[in-house]
Parts: sequence; C-alpha cells; structure tokens
Amino acid sequence: MLFSSLIFIALFLPVVIFIYYVVLRKSRRGQNVLLLCASLLFYAWGEPRFVLVMLLSIVMNWVFGLLADKYGRGRGGTALKDAVKAKALLVVAVAFNIGVLFIFKYLNFAVENTNSLFGTHLPVPGIALPIGISFFTFQAMSYVFDVWRGDADVQKRPFNVGLYISFFPQLIAGPIVRYQTIAEQIMGRHETWEDFSAGVSRFIVGFAKKILIANNMALIADRAFAASAAGENTVLFAWLGIVAYTLQIYYDFSGYSDMAIGLGRMFGFHFLENFNYPYISKSTSEFWRRWHMSLGQWFRDYVYFPLGGSRVSTRGRLVLNLFVVWALTGVWHGANWTFIAWGLLYFVTITFEKLSGFEHASWAQSAWGGALRHVYTMLLVMFGWAIFRAESIGAGLRYIADMFGARANLFYDGVFVGELMENAWFLVFGLLFCAPVAGRIGGFFERLFAGGGADADAGSGSGSLGVAPVVYSAGRSALYVAIFLICVSYLVKGSYNPFIYFNF
Repeated sequence: MLFSSLIFIALFLPVVIFIYYVVLRKSRRGQNVLLLCASLLFYAWGEPRFVLVMLLSIVMNWVFGLLADKYGRGRGGTALKDAVKAKALLVVAVAFNIGVLFIFKYLNFAVENTNSLFGTHLPVPGIALPIGISFFTFQAMSYVFDVWRGDADVQKRPFNVGLYISFFPQLIAGPIVRYQTIAEQIMGRHETWEDFSAGVSRFIVGFAKKILIANNMALIADRAFAASAAGENTVLFAWLGIVAYTLQIYYDFSGYSDMAIGLGRMFGFHFLENFNYPYISKSTSEFWRRWHMSLGQWFRDYVYFPLGGSRVSTRGRLVLNLFVVWALTGVWHGANWTFIAWGLLYFVTITFEKLSGFEHASWAQSAWGGALRHVYTMLLVMFGWAIFRAESIGAGLRYIADMFGARANLFYDGVFVGELMENAWFLVFGLLFCAPVAGRIGGFFERLFAGGGADADAGSGSGSLGVAPVVYSAGRSALYVAIFLICVSYLVKGSYNPFIYFNF
C-alpha cells in the first residue's frame, strides 16, 4: 500500500484514526495493538507472504533483545554482565539479520556473479525482494544494539517490539527510526491537537512533494535515460534528465519522509528529521550530513564509531574505516554494481575532503570559494545519481558522456524543448523548494500576520489588524486544503506514482 494512493487516503488512514481516537481512546495497549495490526495489514496489502518474513524478524529480535538485556550492559550500566556470552549474542543477532537480508536481497546477485566469474551454472533462486526489507532490518538491529549497550530498556512484550519494527508510517521507506529515539514513546507518548494538526500539515507537504514534483520529474528522467540507452540523447536533454532525476529522488524520498514524520506525529510519535536541504551543500561530506540523515547516523553509530571513527592513529586506518562505511552504504541500497560504484564514489570524494582539509581551507571560506564548492558538490552528486539510476555502470558512464557530447550526439532537439516547456513550472518550483525558500516565505507571513501586522514593531500592537492572526491561520489552512485537493485530483487521473526507495 502506498501513502500516495486513494485506498490509503480515503479508507485505511481514516479508519485507523477513528478506531485509535474514538474506540480505543482510553486504552494505550489497545491502541498499540491496533497500530501493530494496521501496520501488518499495510505491509501485507501487496504481497501477503512477505509479512511472514517481518514476523520472523520481530520474534527473533524480541528474543535477541531479552538476551541482550540479560548479558549486555543493561540500562545505565558500564560493564558487560557476561562478556563472552554478550559478544556471542551480538554475533548471532547480526548474523541472523544480515543473513535474512542476504537471502532475500543479495542471493540472486551473488549467484549470478559467481556464475559469471567462475563459469559455473548454479541455479539462480529467483527470490523476490520484500519491500523495505533494508529499512526494517536495520531498525530491528538498532533495537538489539541499543538494549545490548544499555541505551534503552528492553521490551518484555513482543507486541511492542513488533510495533517498533513494523509501524506503518516509516515501515517501507524510512526514516530509519532508532529504537532509543522512541522507546519511551511506545507506552508513554502524549497525543495533542497541536501535534495532530502539525502532523496533517507535514503529511500534506510530503504528499505534494511526491505527487506534484517527484512524479512529474520522473517522466522527464525516464525519457532521458531511455534516450541514452537508445543512443538518441542530446546534450541539453541529458542535462535536463539528470537535473530532473536529481529533483525526483529528493522530492520522492524526502516527501515520503515528510509523510512518515507527519503520520507518526498524528499518533503521538516524534521521529527525527531525515533531510536538511542537501542540495545547498558545499562538499560531499556536508551533503551526507544532510541527505538520508537516519541512514548516515545509523552507520556512524553502529559501524564507523565502533571501528574507531576518525580518532585513529594512522591515516591508513581512517581510510579503511571510511571504505567499510561507504562500501556498506552502496551495498545497502541494492544488489547491483551501480550502487556499489555509487557508494565508492562517495568514499573517494569524502576521503579526499577529510585528508585535504577541503571544507576548512582559507580559500573555501570566501564567497567565490563557497560558490565553487557548491558547483563541485552538485556536479559530483549528479554524476553519482547518473550511475545510481542507470541499469549498469557502463550505461551510467554513457549517460555522463551524453552530458558532454562525447558520443557525437546533437546539442538539443525538439524533445528537449518540448519537455522543458511542458514542465517548466514544475522545474522552477522543484529548484526553488530544494533550498530553504518555502520556510523563509512562511516565516515572513507568520511574522507579518501572526505578530499583529507589519506595524507591530512600531508599537501599534494588534491595533486595527487584530484579526490578522485569525486571517493568517484560516489562509494557511485553506492553502493546505487546496494543495491536498490538487494532489488527490492527480491521483484520480492515475498519474505516475511509484516510490524509488521501496526497493531498498
């Protein structure tokens, strides 16, 4: 089931909200059981058999959590209760979770490459990929790690572990919610009207990102990559296509995260942010501090820091630590060499930036230095997305070649002009809102109206404009309703609507 589907908007979500707030309003346990059952139904909607994989993950990690509490540090503890058993438990827990992930996500890839490298004829299993398996597997491991390290209390009830792992707002495509972030919210959260209304507003923002911008950018990107595969791309259409994909993947993924954060807030859960305007970055290191922040923080806390992070005695060890993290980041995204190459691209660039002091050099602090660093960063990001989006590394490199006319392609043609003219407004809004423009505009009007008007600073108070806060609130609500109805109209028309990160 998709957030951006009529069945979710018109049936699933209203029914869950009604039962949660009306039928079960006085029973926290009942509400949690409802959310767990709704989450399992949400996941099973398209492929019911895969819910068994999730149930297996829930049960096994609940058991691992109990054992981690018994042998690990314990809440607030500093020493392992039983070091040998604790380390053995951690190995088994990681092996189980990675093993499940390998079987369903990487086994086909491993067999195909073994046959290719060694000339063998092993049968390819043809195992289908459960949607969002990387997300819920990483969340399950987060639960075991946090209990083992004493960062959170163990959950004695398997239903609560199941709710954490399967909670439908962030189940399919994140953000990856760390267990310690919401451990106390499972039983101790407090729902308020302010949270609910803020959650609805946040959901609509994400809904609009997905339906109005990401979906329209996807049509341009698909056509540009298809033209490249057919050897018919032009220079300007290749650039337009990669700009469109750069916008598509941002608005698709950040839109889903907005909807997830908004939905969580509607039920009293507060998730951490997952994006912070990554396309204003001035280095690839900064880009990854702003892009998919929950994944970056997961690898930082559970892989990079345990390896020693940047506080190591030699540069060689630092490079090794970075290599491990970025190779795993690439592999996490999918079973294809394109994702591995994409991850290693960031390993190379971030290693260069760390070793050279790129971000802190004196020239980099000037206005022209900042502009130059921004151009450098966005070019690398777009080259990376070309590899990420392509069917193979070779296809990605050919697409990049198209961008510079290296395949003797035309500079532009009627396809480029037509796509540019047809989607000009979507491109303009996409480019504007990937920077903190909307927040500044909203802040300006909020100060103007909610503060009693433009004369408030002059000592006039609310004066004759005392109705301004009411007008502002009504206008803001009307704007959200209008945006929501426009998005629904696109859904009714049956517009392009898949989520990119469902496959990860």
